[in-house]
Amino acid sequence: MTSKEEEIMQVIWKLKKAFVKEIIEELPEPKPHYNTVSTLVRNLEEKGLLLYDAFGNSHRYYAAIPQDLYRKKKLKELMGGYFDNSFKNLVTFFTNEESLSQEELTELSELINKGLNKPK
Repeated sequence: MTSKEEEIMQVIWKLKKAFVKEIIEELPEPKPHYNTVSTLVRNLEEKGLLLYDAFGNSHRYYAAIPQDLYRKKKLKELMGGYFDNSFKNLVTFFTNEESLSQEELTELSELINKGLNKPK
């Protein structure tokens, strides 16, 4: 998915259902042309990421895939491509590169501990 397609998906996930005009209203300036957004939406539909309800000649689009499922898929791709499928490598990268505060590191540690103690 291109970055512009992802931007449109973010709008769809936010609005739940939207016509092309409503998608454009949510996009940052400069607003893309209607035909551009319409083409991107049709591409997302062809990829199976969007579905629609027909209202005459208009279509109201909605996501075919929940945002959390898409997020998991993208994170797996990111981890595989850049972090050797290692969560440890991912966390190490962010702790080294993002200058996390002590409070954020403590919160992260607590979240990890909760995950480890969660029944499976």
